[in-house]
Amino acid sequence: MMRAWILPMLLVLCGSVVATAQVLEGNLGAGAVLQLVFVLLAGVYSPLIFPRSIGALEAQRRSAVDGRPVVFWRSGCKYCLRLRIRLGRRARQLHWVDIWRDPAGAAAVRAANGGNETVPTVVVAGRPHVNPDPDWVREQLCSDGPDSPLRK
Repeated sequence: MMRAWILPMLLVLCGSVVATAQVLEGNLGAGAVLQLVFVLLAGVYSPLIFPRSIGALEAQRRSAVDGRPVVFWRSGCKYCLRLRIRLGRRARQLHWVDIWRDPAGAAAVRAANGGNETVPTVVVAGRPHVNPDPDWVREQLCSDGPDSPLRK
């Protein structure tokens, strides 16, 4: 769990150092702006921007019941972040598994990717798709029929 917070903590620490240097030079406004930028970057690269993660086994069980895709991700991954942002509010309809928190999730990703932990790996109907286009993932959410709760 701690590994997911390393990059955000480093961003806040670096931002504090840079902002302090600016303040000591008399540039209070520049220091405040720089600190804010680094804090925002830390928030973007933290696990906070993603929906709550569940375990791989639970995600696979839920996916078998409701047909929703499972997304294996890790914090700090720019492709996972791109997928999350491009999905917008619909991201909550997916089952998210953080491979750094769940060893079974990491094993599932390695099994799907020839031993590599390449994320995001999206599993739809039991088939893995590595770094799929966000528009394609959105289509998978809508492909369950007109009465599906996923279409709402």
